[in-house]
Amino acid sequence: MLLTLDTKIEQLTRVGRSTATLLGKLGIRIVAELLRHYPFRYDDFGLILPIAKLSAGITATVGGKIELITNRRSPRRRMMLTEAVISDASGEISAVWFNQPYLTRMFKPGDEVYLAGQVTYEFHQLQFINPSLEQKKSFTLHTARLVPIYPTTTGLTQRQIRFLIQQALPACREVVDPLPSELRKRTALPARSWSLQQLHFPDHRRHLEAALRRLKFEELFVLQLALQQARWQLRQVPAQAILFQRDATARLVRSLPFTLTQDQRVAAWKILQDLQRSVPMHRLLEGDVGAGKTVVVALAALNVALSGGQTAVMAPTEILAAQHFQTFCRWFGGFPVAVGLFTRTQRLVQLRDAASPRSDRLKKSEILAMLSRGELDLVVGTHALLQESVRWQRLTLAVVDEQHRFGVEQRQLLVAAGNGVSPHFLSLTATPIPRSLALVLYGDLSITAIRQRPRERKPIMTQLVSAAARPRLYQFIRGQVAAGRQAFVVCPLIDLSDRFGVKAVTAEQAELQQRVFPDLRVSVLHGKLSAEKKAATMADFLANRTSVLVTTTVVEVGVDVPNATIMVIEGAERFGLSQLHQLRGRVGRSGYQSHCFLCTEATNPVVIERLAAFLRAEDGFALAEMDLKFRGPGQLLGTLQSGFTHLRLATLADLDLAEWAKTEAAALLHKDPELAQHAVLQRQVVALQASVHLE
Repeated sequence: MLLTLDTKIEQLTRVGRSTATLLGKLGIRIVAELLRHYPFRYDDFGLILPIAKLSAGITATVGGKIELITNRRSPRRRMMLTEAVISDASGEISAVWFNQPYLTRMFKPGDEVYLAGQVTYEFHQLQFINPSLEQKKSFTLHTARLVPIYPTTTGLTQRQIRFLIQQALPACREVVDPLPSELRKRTALPARSWSLQQLHFPDHRRHLEAALRRLKFEELFVLQLALQQARWQLRQVPAQAILFQRDATARLVRSLPFTLTQDQRVAAWKILQDLQRSVPMHRLLEGDVGAGKTVVVALAALNVALSGGQTAVMAPTEILAAQHFQTFCRWFGGFPVAVGLFTRTQRLVQLRDAASPRSDRLKKSEILAMLSRGELDLVVGTHALLQESVRWQRLTLAVVDEQHRFGVEQRQLLVAAGNGVSPHFLSLTATPIPRSLALVLYGDLSITAIRQRPRERKPIMTQLVSAAARPRLYQFIRGQVAAGRQAFVVCPLIDLSDRFGVKAVTAEQAELQQRVFPDLRVSVLHGKLSAEKKAATMADFLANRTSVLVTTTVVEVGVDVPNATIMVIEGAERFGLSQLHQLRGRVGRSGYQSHCFLCTEATNPVVIERLAAFLRAEDGFALAEMDLKFRGPGQLLGTLQSGFTHLRLATLADLDLAEWAKTEAAALLHKDPELAQHAVLQRQVVALQASVHLE
């Protein structure tokens, strides 16, 4: 049978209904999807040695003849043992397999085989434990080579996957190379079909490295094309130019209960300058935790409102949206700015020049009507603001929280909501990003950073806590609670199967409530709780009805609990420096002295050095650079990478390749902005633009 890329997986040898179902769980239904099922690592069985040259601890392949192979039941462990003796001209060696009795049906004495694995020394002799075994032949799959290891599912073995992919390899002849031929020739990149074959069954490590480099570059090249072309297309739709409202801006700044930092002033001015142009703004505002990004948004929204435009602020949670609404209402009291709150459960408004928000609950139809008539100037909400039923009269500025990684489709909805005029886009992030990474990730996106903290906020006192010091820590928490303060306790995910951290926080909450603080109210917050339960738990904590909140890192990013002055981080060594900094930033949001305690039992010198660096530093940007040094870009970019799930081989840590891909993408788009002359690339880019975010 002649295989093609579209051949159904059931047509391959040894694929019945049950195997097809298992492959379907991995997203494999046709041959093309099987070829795109990439290995995640390799066992190096390429070293082929005579048996006499083997030694304990070495990983190698030996070729020889089966002298004996038999099954017997182990009396102690109640398992089936398969034992074999393999010989070559230099000697012989034994091998043992556990619970694999089928091997005696597949292999017989006298068979010429390859045996591969790590050599051990047991019972005064060298032997292999659970090695790979394969008939000796010119093209091997499981031994005598770099052996690919694939993602799999229960019931599907590595041998099965390798056997099926070998069958599919001839279909590589149909693979169309999306890279322009001129680019391939100029850069000496190998063909895609050859790279796929070498990725699955490399002839040599050098070939594997070349194949990986080629395929990683392709992924990053298509990504850069999608990002750069999407930004170019969005710029083709004009935006409303906003006049700078000098007097009103100065009045708002004077009315604030705090003094703006220099960083806040610079950030606001850059945004206001962007808004004065008819080209849509695309700016990323990086603000260290507690640095005050919200007031910068307020200054921009004021100018938009007084120029006849509307602003949408999208928050990641209803709790944070409600808090932003209350903050904007306080700041805009007495100003001609109507503020609205639109979430799944809350709909409130504060009318222009009002001193306080209307407390009556509006119907959804009522607030939508006000929005469409232009009676609301600033609306805070969640993703509910993207519903088709939401109609804006003059959407001018869209402010997007970092947890809303908006793709091109969502942006097109907002552009459509602007009635032929594109809104200006401002994205917020509390994750400081090293400049070297930002240049690759965001390219030509304008980036502004707020590093300074408000002057009235005291530095957070941070210290390590050993097991012996816990009683003193608990005593300190009790004293703070007696003074009216509150505490967070954050638990790491220890058990990988406990994806939402339910076990960890439940056990910690029970320990604290029953043994340590039986007279205090200790609540729990984790990702498995319903939205209503999360909201109620956070509301109780905000109202100081709860003294201690035990939580995973689901603890609301950006939520202000000014009364919380203690952050206890359990298993601190399990977090990166930037993540520790984010957690520490949940406290220190008032004039009270705040404290952060890092609980660890780690003794590794590198870990201790990393945590010691955290104790000395308060600047999130400096900590991000330290994380890059200590943990590498792969660890640092874990959360950022989540926005780039289409990358199968490349990661955001492949900085050199990403920079190269960015340069080549810009050159190609300069010649062919619509990719009209590159149909294969165009199809891939269009598919990617539906999901990729622009920040």
